[in-house]
Amino acid sequence: MTELLVTPKSLTHLEELIEAGADAFVMGEEKFGLRLAGEFKETELLAAVNMIHEVGKKAYVAVNGLFHNEHLPAVEAYIKWLHDIKVDRIIFGDPAVVMYVKEQLNPIPLHWNQETVVTNHFQCNYWGERGASRAVLARELSMEEVVEIKERSNVEIEVQVHGMTCMFQSKRQLLGNYFLYQEKAMKIENRQDSKNMLLYDEERNNKYPIYEDYNGTHIMSPNDICVIEELEELFEAGIDSFKIDGVLHSEEYITEVTRQYRKAIDLYDENSDLYDDEKYGLLEVIEDIQPEYRPLDQGFLYKQTVY
Repeated sequence: MTELLVTPKSLTHLEELIEAGADAFVMGEEKFGLRLAGEFKETELLAAVNMIHEVGKKAYVAVNGLFHNEHLPAVEAYIKWLHDIKVDRIIFGDPAVVMYVKEQLNPIPLHWNQETVVTNHFQCNYWGERGASRAVLARELSMEEVVEIKERSNVEIEVQVHGMTCMFQSKRQLLGNYFLYQEKAMKIENRQDSKNMLLYDEERNNKYPIYEDYNGTHIMSPNDICVIEELEELFEAGIDSFKIDGVLHSEEYITEVTRQYRKAIDLYDENSDLYDDEKYGLLEVIEDIQPEYRPLDQGFLYKQTVY
């Protein structure tokens, strides 16, 4: 059965996502992981891992940041601690993480996630030979490319099926510099707080979420990927994991989306015709809760560009 992978924002949200039918959870701490839906520092992460294991599900921790030399001692200590609390998988992009994991007595399986560069099966197999058990594919791939990579890879393949994607990251604090030094270089719409702001493209009427954190500045796509009505080819290809990325979405939204994808997976597993009959109803539920300023589309799966 295809794994349903989600991104909790808090311990209470984690409980809701377990009830909603998620199989595995991506968590972490901002200084180690990129673009997390919610931050789980050590106390919360330990509680989360225990909660997840009590119900027989899996805890994945993101250690996929961009690390400089001065960060490495903290990364090494964090990797050791993750082994102590027995998380199920570690998500990485930096080879330093691989080296630290290999030093452990019983190395935790690794998921390779290098954002936009995971684009062919040679890359997946290269990191598979170096300890990765899964590759997280770039969101900029067509359906044909995804299927071919799965056919020719020796590792598990994870595909994002829902949520926004990162268009740009800079390690510089661009928003802070903007407010400090510029009077008006681009229209910015303030929504609630500094982590919910939009760059506005007046010509195309697109609104790009932008925020700053420990890892710098992130500009996100104006649309959310949603392929709940187009999962057949991914099922048929044997994709191992469907990821719902909830970054910058509310807990209520992520939970309801998780429920609908859980139904989709269960329907297909019972009978593919049942999924085919019900899939547009599942999509309608998501459309009803979708923020007005964030259209849904199918990302790059069936077209060359989404931006």
